Amino acid sequence: RQLVKIQQGIPTDKAKEVVKFIKDGKYKVQASIQGETVRVSGKDRDTLQDVIALLRGHDFGIDMQFTNYRSN
Repeated sequence: RQLVKIQQGIPTDKAKEVVKFIKDGKYKVQASIQGETVRVSGKDRDTLQDVIALLRGHDFGIDMQFTNYRSN
């Protein structure tokens, strides 16, 4: 048997680190912390995908999942 700790959401200090990393990237997007998630909004879908690729390439020490709410 193994004891496993499961965490839902992003801790506040890690969320601040993610937002700072996005803002340092000089992309034309807005990153905000909403509860246990970090929401990134922008005008262009390609820019949002670039930000996702940037975040996947950096190790924050947490498992990240991405959801795209843009339908068009």
